[in-house]
Parts: sequence; C-alpha cells; structure tokens
Amino acid sequence: MNTPVPPLSVVVIDDEPLARLRIRSLLAQAAVPNVVLSEFGESVTALLHLQELDRAGRAPDLVVLDIQMPGLDGMVLAARLRELQRPPAVVFVTAHAEHALRAFDLAAADYLTKPVRLERLNASLERVQRLRATLQPARDEPVDDGEVLVVQERGRVERIPLADILYFKAEQKAVLLRTAEDSRVIDDSLTELEGRVGTRFIRVHRNALVSRQAMKALERRADDPDGGEAWAVQVLPTLEWLAVSRRQVSAVREAMAQAV
Repeated sequence: MNTPVPPLSVVVIDDEPLARLRIRSLLAQAAVPNVVLSEFGESVTALLHLQELDRAGRAPDLVVLDIQMPGLDGMVLAARLRELQRPPAVVFVTAHAEHALRAFDLAAADYLTKPVRLERLNASLERVQRLRATLQPARDEPVDDGEVLVVQERGRVERIPLADILYFKAEQKAVLLRTAEDSRVIDDSLTELEGRVGTRFIRVHRNALVSRQAMKALERRADDPDGGEAWAVQVLPTLEWLAVSRRQVSAVREAMAQAV
C-alpha cells in the first residue's frame, strides 16, 4: 500500500494584506495538498520565526515570498534562509519581473509575477513537491566520510563517494561532476544536488558548488582581455579556477578560514 504524501507546509510573507489573502485563497484551491503554517507582513519577524522552527526541526517545506518589502527585502531574506539547517524552498511572488536573475542566483524554486494565476502556482507547488521527495532523505541522514552520492549519467546509475567530488558546475543545461581523476555529465540539477550534499559543499556561484575541503585559494583574477577582474576560487588537486559571485565572496572566505 502506498504511503500518503504529507501536504506541503507553507509560510507566506508579503507586506500587502490583500496579496497575502490572494495567495492563501489560491493555495486553498491548489491541486497539490498544502497547509499554511503562518503568514507575515514583514520580514524580520518572519526570519526569527523561521529560525525558531528550524532549530526545532519543524522548518516549512516552502516559503512564498514577496521581494519589495520594508526592512529586509525578499532577496536578503531568501539568502538568510539558505543558512538554515533545513532551508525551505522559496517561491518569489512579485510585481517586478526584473528581479528574476537575482532570484535564479539564490536558487529559487520559482518566480511568479503578480497577479498570480492558479495554474502557475500549481506548477510551482509540483516542483517543490518533487524537490522535497528528492531532498528529504539527505536532510534526515547525517553526512559522514563514507557517504556516497547516487547520480544518474545518461540513464546509468553510479555511487560516488562525496569525499572524491571536487565540484559540480552547471554548463549549458547540464551539470558537470568533477573528481581528481575525471569528469562526467550527470542528469541531476544543481539545485537538487545542493540539498543532497549538505554542508560539505558551498555555492560559490549560481552555476557551481565546490567542496569546502578542495578550495585552495581565493583571489581576484583577470576575466576579460580588457583587464577586468573578478573573484575566483582555486580547486585542489586540479588547480582549476572557478568564478565566485560577488555576493558569495564573504561566505567562501569564511568557509576557507574554517576548513580543517
């Protein structure tokens, strides 16, 4: 007998009462079962509440989040949520389409523009439901030195020790997995992998996850013929350089300082 899938737990954050009301109404009509745990009209209280839920092991599956709000805006709040032990999926809801690239940088599950349509919300919930099914085992099991990552490569399933993986990099709608010996293109998405590998890896750029133990150096390097510079991290033992986004420089520097 199939075990029933529990409903998605959702927190709604938007400074406009009517917008929150509409989202709750659409969630009540959605095809994917869900339950709204709470709603907030500002982000600071919401963050404190979500941090408390995370500490108690009751973090929601999804945060539906407006972008332009007083205090912490939605982008800043989403970045803070990624620091939680069990970060929820984030679906941005906004009237401003120009923030889509930044949302992608934060690995948002989806980006909806107001007024939100039920069909689009259903698609977002289905995506989050699939992510939850993929990430839940990894969230519930501790990472240890003997843990392996099960990946698919063109239909072939392989078990690779996490300790052997140097980085994952998204390239032209595919993900490259790099070890010291070789590299291969795998079918898994970078967002799914980020949840499965836990804190052993760090997002250095929207297109790359790097093993904390493999990072050798962080510096500004020339990135175009005109002499422009950008941050990059060097990976051992291949000595390759991977781009680091400006918003992740501090996190990468701190991770390198803490690495043993």
